[in-house]
Amino acid sequence: MLQLTGDGSHTLYSEHYGVTYHSHFGATTESMHVFINAGLRFKAAVQNHVDVLETGFGTGLNAFLTWVEAERRNLGVRYLGLEIQPISAQQAAEFNYADLLGEPLRKQDFLQLHTLSWGERHTLSNNFVFEKKLLPIQEFHAKEAFDVVYFDAFSPQSQPELWTQEVFANMYDALRPEGILVTYCAQGEFKRTLKKVGFSVERVQGPPGKREMTRAWKNLS
Repeated sequence: MLQLTGDGSHTLYSEHYGVTYHSHFGATTESMHVFINAGLRFKAAVQNHVDVLETGFGTGLNAFLTWVEAERRNLGVRYLGLEIQPISAQQAAEFNYADLLGEPLRKQDFLQLHTLSWGERHTLSNNFVFEKKLLPIQEFHAKEAFDVVYFDAFSPQSQPELWTQEVFANMYDALRPEGILVTYCAQGEFKRTLKKVGFSVERVQGPPGKREMTRAWKNLS
């Protein structure tokens, strides 16, 4: 079910999990704060190419924001999104993200993220290479292939199977040294799990409606 959030942008309500895909305080505002500002831009300040892994492709908002940011900054991005319950193209066509970002001519670009084939790499521009996989987070394995992980699964209460030590050990392995994981979650048990697998954990001011969020670093050693 499509819903409006506090900043005028859309989100979806998941009947299965009983929660919305994005914060009701503002879907676009939250994604910009957590994933673009604290994640992509943070790494783009020191490198001109960023490899991004997103766990929870969902509405495609984070991928679209990343694509727009890559074009505006002339930043090279390779993006991989994981998902097991994709939304339909019909649902995606209803979202108002392109208009709210001042990019009304890019509505088709946003929709394309949902209609492109799964399991294949697509060069969408000189700055943005995109792939999405129908694969559970628990089954994803990579070795030092990414600079940033957008961890955007539903909450630990809704999807506890995705917030385990095993999953975050895989995320740690997937990151290059000095790579970062960013997420809206700031629960104490979650942060202790990150530290157990080797991450250094940093508290970052949260988006509207949340006091803080989490940025975790993969150590050099």
